[in-house]
Amino acid sequence: MTVDALAIAVSLAVLVAAGDQFVIGAERLARALDLRPTVVGALIGGFGTSLPELIVAGVAAGQGSAQIAVGSVVGSIVANVSLALAIAGLVSPVRVDSRTIRREAPISVGAILLLAIVVWRGLSWRTGLVLVVALVAAVASLLASARSETRSQELAVEVERFVGREGRRHPMKELSRTLTSLVAMLAAATTLVRSAQALADRLGLAQGLVGLTIVAIGTSAPLIASSIQAARRGNHDLVVGNVLGGNLFIALAGGAIVAFVHGGTGAATTGGSLWLMAGVCVGAWAFLARRRVLTRWEAAVLLAAYAAAMPFAAR
Repeated sequence: MTVDALAIAVSLAVLVAAGDQFVIGAERLARALDLRPTVVGALIGGFGTSLPELIVAGVAAGQGSAQIAVGSVVGSIVANVSLALAIAGLVSPVRVDSRTIRREAPISVGAILLLAIVVWRGLSWRTGLVLVVALVAAVASLLASARSETRSQELAVEVERFVGREGRRHPMKELSRTLTSLVAMLAAATTLVRSAQALADRLGLAQGLVGLTIVAIGTSAPLIASSIQAARRGNHDLVVGNVLGGNLFIALAGGAIVAFVHGGTGAATTGGSLWLMAGVCVGAWAFLARRRVLTRWEAAVLLAAYAAAMPFAAR
């Protein structure tokens, strides 16, 4: 049991470090290739922060652990809102642009509700196709709404601030960094899933609970850390954008991966966890829409809801 716990800890550390390097390399590569900042923010940012969750879900599904796979997807979405966004809100009240509330937030929340429906009804290759179509439509919509000059300038400033200018001159170096990080995450995810399975069996825990807690929180660690740092620096749009974009990719791409790799899983997680996921996401959207700010007490409500509901979510 000690060996399994140590393997989980090491795997999570590698996922955090490799995930961070992947995002840095991908963003610098995009800048080196003169991609628009909107593409960097909407695609590379959202996809990069969700990549650890997607890899873990795919590996777990491929190894026949549907409960860990779906549990990690659902749990990561919950952790992104109830931990990353909530803790950032405790550090500093998170203010959000009204356009985000009208455009990006509904798309992200809609993707999460769609995931809840298809998981409840049972995953199959057909539902996987539905999720893929929804993902393509969502990304196209986000790119279309992100073409304004103001938003492009804001994203350009954020990218320059977080990754610097030097990446423009070394595209091959950043490509190597990105691919190496991807391989490291794949290896760490494989070890994480196997160790989590073994630990759950030895402790008599449900695999769904392990996926919802240990695996989900671990794979969300890079987003939690970056959101806290962004809140400290007053980059509120980055906090909200990371959470919404990450959840969009986790819900649609993660759900599709599990559906294609391990279709016919049925309700691979409990109704309690799906209700928790839908509730915290809709609740956070309501908090943000109320006065275009997530206050400290609202952040505390999200954090308390996570702590109170998690023991019942995997039943």
